[in-house]
Amino acid sequence: MRLIPLALLILLVASACSDNLPRSTLNPVGENAETIDNLFRLTLAIAAVFFVGVNAAVLYVAIRYRARKGDDREPKQIHGNDTLEITWTVIPALILAAIAVPTVQTVFELAEEPADALQVEVIGHQWWWEYRYPELGVVTANEMWIPTDQPVFLSMTTDDEDVIHSFWIPNLNGKRDVVPGRVNTLTISAPEPGVYLGQCAEFCGLSHARMRMTVHAAEPADFDAWVTDQLAPGNVDEDSEGWGLFLDKGCSACHAIGGTEAAGGGLNPGPDLTHVGSRTTFAGGSYQLTTENLKAWLRNPSELKAMEPDANRGMPNLGLTEDEIDTLVAFLQDLK
Repeated sequence: MRLIPLALLILLVASACSDNLPRSTLNPVGENAETIDNLFRLTLAIAAVFFVGVNAAVLYVAIRYRARKGDDREPKQIHGNDTLEITWTVIPALILAAIAVPTVQTVFELAEEPADALQVEVIGHQWWWEYRYPELGVVTANEMWIPTDQPVFLSMTTDDEDVIHSFWIPNLNGKRDVVPGRVNTLTISAPEPGVYLGQCAEFCGLSHARMRMTVHAAEPADFDAWVTDQLAPGNVDEDSEGWGLFLDKGCSACHAIGGTEAAGGGLNPGPDLTHVGSRTTFAGGSYQLTTENLKAWLRNPSELKAMEPDANRGMPNLGLTEDEIDTLVAFLQDLK
């Protein structure tokens, strides 16, 4: 039985060493992530050298000067030896100073805004992410699209009445806090097309674990096509039953649909739904956007995503009938 905890500990440590997990800092992509990884590997190499050296010295001293049978002499005391004390104080200080130089250089390098960067405003909400492209006029949620081979400069904040979040796409850069009333910045880039997953890294309420994000890196032509699609008004038939339900149930008070009277906002603003049908996830990026998941969400959001009713956050239970759920799901899936 004693071997079971040891086996579990070994399994836990081994699982942390994988370099192909979807949210892994060990698989850097893009210039910024590689810069951080290079600093990590340099620091790890320096630490490994001194770790081996110090332990080898301790082992040598323990064996060389161990007490032997019949030798009752008291070891020579070194307390108050100024030379030794200065030596083992100065050496660690020099090591830390040597590590500090590339560390500080990296911090300043990562803080610089690239001249040709695409600007994206990131706004954290309980519990989802909003992305605004001020130069392009695009507003979307939870899924950010970026062009390959171009740096993307993120300006991140959250509402004054919200809490602290932390934006983290492990493959693309380090963590950055998203603080109410303050703008923090981060640069990400991806040289090849791909999908990169992220997670809010600061506890921000009951649904913190389900506050995720996805970055789609696309070739410039594909990115331009996505922008064109996002700028188009919502595909809404204002004579349809789905649109009538959307208005009657108060969805338009929180959710905006471009080109319609649904303006969103209100006391509990939700994600922009203009092109929600073209996304792959919803509910803070936690669930695949499938018919069954949408039905479960509209039936009772709190069953899928923990929310705090008293905090006036999150999607309420609208008490919809099954027929109304089917109608609204079809309506939402057509918003592409």
